[in-house]
Formats: sequence, C-alpha cells, structure tokens
Amino acid sequence: MNRFPIVRLAGCTLLLVAFGAASASAQVGTNTSVLNPNLAGEEELLELPSMSDELVDAIVSNRPFLSMTALHELVGAALTAEQQAELYAHLFVPLNLNTASREEILLVPGVGDRMAHEFEEYRPYRALTQFRREIGKYVDDEEVARLEQFVFVPINLNTASDEDILGIPGVGDRMLREFKEYRPYRTMAQFRREIGKYVDEGEVARLERYVFIE
Repeated sequence: MNRFPIVRLAGCTLLLVAFGAASASAQVGTNTSVLNPNLAGEEELLELPSMSDELVDAIVSNRPFLSMTALHELVGAALTAEQQAELYAHLFVPLNLNTASREEILLVPGVGDRMAHEFEEYRPYRALTQFRREIGKYVDDEEVARLEQFVFVPINLNTASDEDILGIPGVGDRMLREFKEYRPYRTMAQFRREIGKYVDEGEVARLERYVFIE
C-alpha cells in the first residue's frame, strides 16, 4: 500500500484536510483564525506577525511540535514577549485540556492566572461541550469560542465517532478509514505500529496527542 504524503513537509500536497467545518466542532475547538504550526504552509507562516524567512525555516525544520512549549522555546529566542503574544493569537499548538501545564495554558493569548486556574479546575474534561459549559460561567460566548481554538479533548480510539476523528487537525476521510480499520486497539503501541504504515514517526506522534485507549 502506498504511503500517504507527509503533512509536515513544506510545499507538499497535504494528505489530510485540516479543519472540516462540520467535524471540527467535536473534540477539537472550532478554528476560525489560528494556524496550526504543524500543518501551515510556508506562505501562510510568512504572513504572520513578526515572521521572518529564518524563523519560518526553523519552524518547518523542527516540525512536528508536540507541545506549545516546544514552539515557544523555538520562537522565544527570536521574539520579544510582546511579539510572542501577538504571534500566538495566530499560530498555536492546540493544548490537551487534561494534561497541559500551567505554563502552557498561560501561553494562550489573553489567559492569566485566574482563567488558567479555571481551565484546570474542571479536569478531567470528557468532551469539549464540558469546556464550553464550565468556562462559559466566567466569560461570554464570544470569548469561549475564541479560547476553544487553542484547546482539544482527546478522543477514545475505540469508540470515537467519525465526526470526532475528523475533528483531529489534519485528518481526512482516508486516514479516518485507517483509524477505524484496526479497532479494537489494545495498546498505543498498536496504534503507532498500524498508523505508522502510512505516515512517518513524527506524524504518528502528532496524531497520538489527540487520542487515548479506554
């Protein structure tokens, strides 16, 4: 079987569709304006605030980023704190709501210690609807919608709906079939082995962030 193109390579045809309008409302926040650094093209990156050719090359060369902290460490040396905040409003590695550190949560633009505490208070999140409900106690619907662009709730590999799987950034119909073909998954090692038939190790690691086995 032919291997899929690798999404992390600059300029290649993406294997997968980044954010389907109907599907991205499941366990990954609906995205309207924030690029994923693991999927964005070089031209898209160059249009962002404070971006240079050198920084774009560094981002592309170091993909995939498996945490926002990793991206922050890379750009931190090149940008001021003000420039970082402006950039992160447009470029961000989605945070796992259940495992993100306080440090990572505070990288979300506009989030301070008080809101970071609220993010943590309601763990474990079982669905993004829970995040919307709980955080909606503190901010209005518009702000909840803005915040959810930066977060996700992992999905159960064995029971996730098609909509949930397609909500993973970069996953389209072809990879959806591969995710479902090997059910039931017994271990994450099995997931890595089977999905590793189609994409490289870096892409497997990126996809693994969004799933769990229960």
